[in-house]
Amino acid sequence: MPNPRLRLVIVTTFPPSMGTLNEYAWHFVRAFQQKHELAELILLADQLPPDQAELSNQCDGIPVRIVRCWAFNRWDTPYRLLRVIESLNPDAVLFNLQFATFGNRRIPAALALLTPALVRQKAIPSVVLLHNIMETVDLNQAGFAGNRVVTWLTKMAGRIITRQLLRADLVAVTIPRYVDILEQVYGATNVLLAPHGAFETPPPPMPPTSDCCRFLAFGKFGTYKKVETLIEAFAQVQSNHDRPMELVIAGSDSPNAAGYLATVQQQYQQIPNVRFTGYVPEDAVADLFQSATAVVFPYTSTTGSSGVLHQAGSYGRAAILPNLGDLADVVEEEGFTGVFFEPENVTSLVQALAYIVRDPAASHRLGLQNYAAACGLPISDVADWYLLHIHTLRPLPAIKTHLQQELL
Repeated sequence: MPNPRLRLVIVTTFPPSMGTLNEYAWHFVRAFQQKHELAELILLADQLPPDQAELSNQCDGIPVRIVRCWAFNRWDTPYRLLRVIESLNPDAVLFNLQFATFGNRRIPAALALLTPALVRQKAIPSVVLLHNIMETVDLNQAGFAGNRVVTWLTKMAGRIITRQLLRADLVAVTIPRYVDILEQVYGATNVLLAPHGAFETPPPPMPPTSDCCRFLAFGKFGTYKKVETLIEAFAQVQSNHDRPMELVIAGSDSPNAAGYLATVQQQYQQIPNVRFTGYVPEDAVADLFQSATAVVFPYTSTTGSSGVLHQAGSYGRAAILPNLGDLADVVEEEGFTGVFFEPENVTSLVQALAYIVRDPAASHRLGLQNYAAACGLPISDVADWYLLHIHTLRPLPAIKTHLQQELL
């Protein structure tokens, strides 16, 4: 008997909000819109400022209903979400989460992460896509720790919250090491390795048409993503080569580092050809990546799989990246490549940037390999993976009725 069509709720940040994971959510949701297994798709998303309008939905498929019912750092987020979910009574709820999704203040962020367990208590299947875990996050770099006592308390709280997240019916993570940690440290039996998925699969990329060598850094900056070393390395490379070049720093401050980019821009205003774009609307992201020669990852640590690396691959761009943490795992396990440098080392980053400047053919070759890696599993297939597992979580009403009739 075919599975009945699902009414699915996804809890996530969503553009045009600037919350963490909103970029992933944009593509994730569009993939679900194409699935005929869904009868209805409802997003419980973060609230927008009063003067900000929703993006128009230009994707064919199932219409998306967006309910903006929670806000960053609100203490009542679990109550708000649970109240809406109970009123909707969906077949399943899928949470798209990092530890900092709901806030950068410890208590409201932690309280909100209890929601998947509360949903399961209501007999509604809950699935958590967890993009990072506390054991692999450098709390100081991520802006969540202070002195040793605060760091210890934060780690203990993180373990408690992790155990609560594991009370969901299913927890999906995108890095094999995360599965090992959750099974070995917490004794979890409901954790699965989920594919990250390629955001888009445009035609095979052509080399950048501009003679300008354009380096792109993209994301939310100020905690473990810092651009001072990158700007200083770019200044040296620019002074040593005749080829026209530009450094584009695209994105906004991390919620834990308000004012960071404005300070950096003021500090390095004397260096030419460094451009700060601010927040990049979703419909401008493709042109931004396609105009780049290479994408640089000025990370000092990592907090999970990199959506930016998958985007760079989707558009066939070379990557200049540190060989560390979760980023190294993704590169090794998914077939990405790049020019590597030592984190926070200007000399090492100068050498990596110079390699791209000197050899445009190598840059294009690296981009093609990243394109092949990114296109290995489209995010549409990832949506199928989640739907398959959601259907196994409990007998749905139509299946129950069918079984009851057979028993009679």
